[in-house]
Amino acid sequence: MNEPILGGNAVFLAIAFFIILCIFLGVRIVPQSEKHVVERFGRLRSVFGPGINFVVPFLDRVPHKISILERQLPNASQDAITADNVLVKVETSVFYRITEPEKTVYRIRDVDAAIATTVAGIVRSEIGKLELDQVQSGRAQLIERVREQVRMMVDDWGVEVTRAEILDVNLDDATRAAMLQQLNAERARRAQVTEAEGKKRAVELAADGDLYAAEQAAKAKRITADAEAYATGVIAGAISANGLEAAQYQIAMKQVEALAQVATGEGKQTILLPATALEAFSDAFKLIRGKA
Repeated sequence: MNEPILGGNAVFLAIAFFIILCIFLGVRIVPQSEKHVVERFGRLRSVFGPGINFVVPFLDRVPHKISILERQLPNASQDAITADNVLVKVETSVFYRITEPEKTVYRIRDVDAAIATTVAGIVRSEIGKLELDQVQSGRAQLIERVREQVRMMVDDWGVEVTRAEILDVNLDDATRAAMLQQLNAERARRAQVTEAEGKKRAVELAADGDLYAAEQAAKAKRITADAEAYATGVIAGAISANGLEAAQYQIAMKQVEALAQVATGEGKQTILLPATALEAFSDAFKLIRGKA
């Protein structure tokens, strides 16, 4: 009686153990940072995302557990030649993450090396289209073009390139020395141009000053001529109105003024007056009395 019971219990325990084992093997918990590729008889069956998933024990297996965290490739340095035949050394950095693990597993063996090679080729191609000055000044546009082309190239590998940066563009010693010499020459040229422009401006200002002085002198002469013409007109009017006496009066007054200036000279001197000068005084007094 005990042997059949023991045999039945053993079978029951075996069945229970098998069921527990199937449950244990059939339940797969995937972490948030991973995706699991499931195969059945060597062929892709499905891709499990984060959480609880179920497989068929002994039929399905999970040969690939892929991290979906963002990754950074080691900084790479490669040579490139610009459109103006300048050799530069470009340092790049790439960040990516796997979005479709089934493509990454079955289409590419070494995704890191493949991305690095792709980036190097695209960087060389894009820099070869630009001159050195354009590479230095348009680095942002260059990085954007490289990033877009890398994204298109790696799309078949189930990879998303999140960042592709050109960290530095270095020149060889000979090119750097030539550029430094060119920079110094450009600075000297600008200094000479500035000095020449300063001298030119000084000459222009001096010419403007001379022109202004000449204009003012001409204006003063014109004003003096206008005043003399006005005085002459007044005298002519007086002569026309008063006749010969007014003219004689003006002449006599001029002679008196001239004699007065001679008398005011410095030092002691003897003044000889001609008889006509005395007549001038006499005529002037007569005219003054006549006016009165």
